[in-house]
Amino acid sequence: MIKLATVIVMFTGISLSAQSQTIIPLERSGMGDTIPPRIDWQQTASYTHPFPLKSMILPAALIAYGFTELHSSTLQHFNLKVREEIWTEDPHKKVTIDNYLMFAPGLAVFGLNAAGIHGKHNFKDRSMLYLMSSLFANTAVFSLKGSTHQLRPDGSAYNSFPSGHTAEAFASAEFMRLEYKDVSPWYGVAGYAMATTTGLLRLYNNKHWCSDVLAGAGIGIASTRVAYWLYPILQHAFGKDKSSSGGTVLMPTYQSGSLGIAFAHRF
Repeated sequence: MIKLATVIVMFTGISLSAQSQTIIPLERSGMGDTIPPRIDWQQTASYTHPFPLKSMILPAALIAYGFTELHSSTLQHFNLKVREEIWTEDPHKKVTIDNYLMFAPGLAVFGLNAAGIHGKHNFKDRSMLYLMSSLFANTAVFSLKGSTHQLRPDGSAYNSFPSGHTAEAFASAEFMRLEYKDVSPWYGVAGYAMATTTGLLRLYNNKHWCSDVLAGAGIGIASTRVAYWLYPILQHAFGKDKSSSGGTVLMPTYQSGSLGIAFAHRF
């Protein structure tokens, strides 16, 4: 049980560390406001901020751990010990809740807004941010799955590294944290609790190694933070001239099972 306890402590540390990091501060007119003003991406100076390197330290460390495991016998042994404590010593029936729980934090953001508890962005902007973060996470995950060919612990396929479920869960959790960090930090805590549970369930179901899950968490957090840094830049670059007859629109796309982002400009 020592190895399992270590994994739980590691996930707790990830959640607490993520809660203390921010991307771009947002001025609020008052804590009593229920509906935040629409952010004018043309006027805000946030797009001039440099890339948030400090906020990438935690996710970069998690991703680096996962890559190191691929070539480290010591970390591979740790993976085996964790699997032994969770699965080998106590075989059990698998659960499927992790297939849905990974989306829960992101869906909760839209549900809270619909219930009148408003976060940082309006519907269009938060939809774009959520889709961008999911797009970045899934692109990174499936690219690495195809290039690393890591065998799953249950022997079902050679696409174990990194964990896509965990990446999606932590991308959603970070999205929830950033949307509601100015309302209450407990929303972020709840989001990361759901993401951590998703990661642990991937180990419980014998679908991933511990390093797969940690790397997936790093990819998810990084994807959302990149989305929040990049989106205002895109809005500024493609929507500068509101007074002209032309206009530029950024929109999500979905085709053949793939998410994407498209923009259209009218001259």
